[in-house]
Amino acid sequence: MDRVKILHFSDIHFDSPFSELSVNTAEKRKEDLRETFGKAIDLAGREEVDIILLAGDLFDNTTVMKSTLDFMKKKFLDIPHIKVFIAPGNHDPYNTKSFYNLISWPENVFIFKDKYTQISIPELNTIVHGIGFSVSHERESLLKGIRVQNQAAINLMVLHGEISKGGVNDYNPFTPQEIGESRMDYIALGHKHEYSGILREGSTYYAYSGNIEGRGFDETGEKGAILGTVSKRGVDLKFVPLQKRKYIVKEVDVTGCSTYEELVIKINQEEEDCNNNLFKIVLVGELPEYFRLNLQILSSKLKGVFYYVKFVDKTSIAINLESLVDKYTLKGIFAGSMVKAMENMEEEEKELYREALKVGLQALAGGELTLK
Repeated sequence: MDRVKILHFSDIHFDSPFSELSVNTAEKRKEDLRETFGKAIDLAGREEVDIILLAGDLFDNTTVMKSTLDFMKKKFLDIPHIKVFIAPGNHDPYNTKSFYNLISWPENVFIFKDKYTQISIPELNTIVHGIGFSVSHERESLLKGIRVQNQAAINLMVLHGEISKGGVNDYNPFTPQEIGESRMDYIALGHKHEYSGILREGSTYYAYSGNIEGRGFDETGEKGAILGTVSKRGVDLKFVPLQKRKYIVKEVDVTGCSTYEELVIKINQEEEDCNNNLFKIVLVGELPEYFRLNLQILSSKLKGVFYYVKFVDKTSIAINLESLVDKYTLKGIFAGSMVKAMENMEEEEKELYREALKVGLQALAGGELTLK
């Protein structure tokens, strides 16, 4: 056989707590992870891949439900003709306390431990190489010194870790040079939660697939797997989106709005599959000083419109500070002292003073106040 078809994905983090969300929404997101994992396995079956490469962090730290383990096992049993190779990562290291030891895995599943191992598959003319984390922090490169011996075969590797040009980090700090020196045909990487694109170092192709579902607003965009073929002539691989829901962060300029009804209209103009995705909407722009924005009221006005939404208030008061600070009024004296105090501050401290200025001016305008 001159080429092998693979599906590469990683960083599922089963049973993540999703602590930013409500209890009910967090439970739904846990089920989304299981559903999307099942979708990936089904894709492998439909596409008739030969090998699945799972590059670590299937589990998230110290908690996983027995039903999740049973679900994984059943999905692997659905594809007995596809060989599955797993390289444990920093969140799910392979040791005596590992979740990997809690069930009996199907015959088509192989889990790499803390010793570099090669698995030969003669019928595919392929050798799969791998090594897993045994502890949460692997401060030495697990790739160092690994070299392909049989270059006539297709050589794949599955590995969890973080590329480091200086060779220093806590998560298997292998270098681009070590990737090239390995002479692998393709290295399936895990740890980074964003698709890297298909990269190349020397004759070795490699990629991070990213995770299959975002787990917070720092993990936006498409999530999925890498599908395609690897041969001695090169690779033909593509990214396949799989996520059920996306995390989306948007800024909405609400300048000029003075009622909640106007805010709702502005926000609804930004609609992007609101019923299915998770949104963080950052409100920016200027509001009248007499309109004190209450995010709980705004959320109630939009109840049922979004699957999940979190609002962040970054608005400022529509007021001419330069004109105000020159006036001998209570507002002017207060605004002048605050503006002067901010002149030589770092940006982070300025942000606090801007919020204080906003609250103070609203108080002086006679508005009801709730301190954050």
